[in-house]
Amino acid sequence: MTERDARRALQDARRRLDLAGVSDPARDASALLEAAGAGAADRLPPDVAARFEHLVARRVRREPVSHLTGRRAFWMHDFIVTPDVLDPRPDTETLVETARDVLRDAGAPRLLDLGTGSGCILLSLLHELPGATGIGTDISSAALDVAWRNADRVGVADRVTFGQADWLRGVAGRFDLIVSNPPYIAEAEMADLQPEVRDWEPHLALTPGGDGLAAYRILARDAPAHLGPGGWLMAEIGHRQAAAVTALWRQAGLTRIGVTRDLNGRDRVVSGQKAAR
Repeated sequence: MTERDARRALQDARRRLDLAGVSDPARDASALLEAAGAGAADRLPPDVAARFEHLVARRVRREPVSHLTGRRAFWMHDFIVTPDVLDPRPDTETLVETARDVLRDAGAPRLLDLGTGSGCILLSLLHELPGATGIGTDISSAALDVAWRNADRVGVADRVTFGQADWLRGVAGRFDLIVSNPPYIAEAEMADLQPEVRDWEPHLALTPGGDGLAAYRILARDAPAHLGPGGWLMAEIGHRQAAAVTALWRQAGLTRIGVTRDLNGRDRVVSGQKAAR
């Protein structure tokens, strides 16, 4: 196999990705070329050209770029991503920002992240709050392996513990913040998702079935008992779920309930505080 012109290879990849319905073919083609190890060379050695072709073929099948490169930028770091965890999304940074702001002056808060996945929420908060410690739980042992690797990557492994759990079952102690990005897509909405999400990301982390609210009902029922006085419960929501989740937080006896919008102006986080006494 001979060397290949890098510019022509990139143009061909863009065209194929565009025909496959990829939303930003130029960006993705460039990311895949970098992941193949092309560097700034004008010509691609045979091994690099072969890797690039393999990556493009997988992207044509709408496999997420993060699965092909093994990472996704989120908050302040590049997180390791595999098919075992949700791909971290910019919308979820709203949850990190909201939680950071209420805990900024807390000193040494204890954090609990339910359904931690890649760990991107909890680890980003530990990076922002040097005095904090945290526990992340997930029902998936494979996801927890990814979270541990990301803890080393972010540099907070000495302040975090991960464990396998089904929501709060087996979790002991009280926390200053319980945070979660639970599965919230309604069963009827799954068919309308982009193929990158619907066909490649773990369904268990996307939808609980039914109306999409099952996880919030569990959080509202069980989380307040694990909050210390003045502790916060925060969760990411689908942009049409604010009213329903707010009502659940209110029924749970939480106060100072608020809804935070993401950068696109959509409802994204519902927060509530346990009374201080």
